[in-house]
Amino acid sequence: ISGYSLVIQARDSGTPPLSSSVTVNVDISDVNDNGPIFTPANYTAVIQENKPVGTSILQLVVTDKDSFHNGPPFTFTILTGNEEEEFTLDPHGVLRSAVIFKHMVATEYVLCVQAKDSGKPQQVSHTYVQVRVIEESIHKPTAIPLEIFIVTMEDDFPGGVIGKIHATDQDVYDVLTYTLKSEQKSLFKVNSHDGKIIALGGLDNGKYVLNVSVSDGRFQVPIDVVVHVEQLLQEMLQNTVTIRFENISPEDFVGLHMHGFRRTLRNAVLSQKQDSLHIISIQPVAGSNQLDMLFAVQMHNSGFYKPAYLIQKLTNARRHLENVIRISAILEKNCSGLDCQEQHCEQSLSIDSHSLMTYSTARISFVCPRFYRNVRCMC
Repeated sequence: ISGYSLVIQARDSGTPPLSSSVTVNVDISDVNDNGPIFTPANYTAVIQENKPVGTSILQLVVTDKDSFHNGPPFTFTILTGNEEEEFTLDPHGVLRSAVIFKHMVATEYVLCVQAKDSGKPQQVSHTYVQVRVIEESIHKPTAIPLEIFIVTMEDDFPGGVIGKIHATDQDVYDVLTYTLKSEQKSLFKVNSHDGKIIALGGLDNGKYVLNVSVSDGRFQVPIDVVVHVEQLLQEMLQNTVTIRFENISPEDFVGLHMHGFRRTLRNAVLSQKQDSLHIISIQPVAGSNQLDMLFAVQMHNSGFYKPAYLIQKLTNARRHLENVIRISAILEKNCSGLDCQEQHCEQSLSIDSHSLMTYSTARISFVCPRFYRNVRCMC
């Protein structure tokens, strides 16, 4: 307890008795009676041979139960095991290489490290750090090509995470880093640690081929990343049809079925090869395991087919479509829950272009805006 607040009253012996009160604050001063605590108590780390001088090997983590003026900043010192000065330890507790290690020269080092707090008198603690020198990387990283589809409302793309590169390495201790060619950084970024791809705002319609690479420190491997950006037209929203799927997650649909279903759907609804199929959005149905896919079909002369025409085509081809994935319903108007005579209702669709949904798998990623369906009776 760092302090107490007491209210003290003095009362006299008169008639009637009179009194007054005073508040007394008692602060408890901290003395430096706790030493620094290493977490964990001892450390093990590895470094590959031939890594450059200054390579980070380990971050020491130290806490202190005393108050702040008796705790950090800590002073770190290597007491033993560094007689040849192979290691350095910076003021933040980062252990780094001071030489280029060779596996044939030595395979293991044991360091005794001291941490000293800032109190008076100072308290010290010790930990042991075992550093193993392993052979340098012998395997190249492997990465899966990634294709990303972004659907955005005209020029209103807000940016965000659009996918993630999946890379592996057979060398157990390799740390992979990801880089993007500098001239493309005005539109995209790649997180160097986890491979997440970030698109900046205002992407134009079209195809982008990203020059991404992954490195294990020795080998650098290029990765094929292609980004397709499609901007929606307002007229599309007035001519959409919804296909509702049963028992499937968005990620499974994107990763396992989207390419195949798109191809089958094109064969079912396109009247001419020059027509264009636009998948506008996919979105889970709240409170269920169903999934809605919103699409429209543009005629080669720029108009859009009416939903009634598309539904007729879909109905005729439904058995063929279900060879790919199970369909729960084909919706133009959704009067569910409304007491409309003969289910006459008017549906309006709104798109929230600033609320993007990203469904990412190892090979394909689909980014689309959230949509809302409003329905009212026309009877």
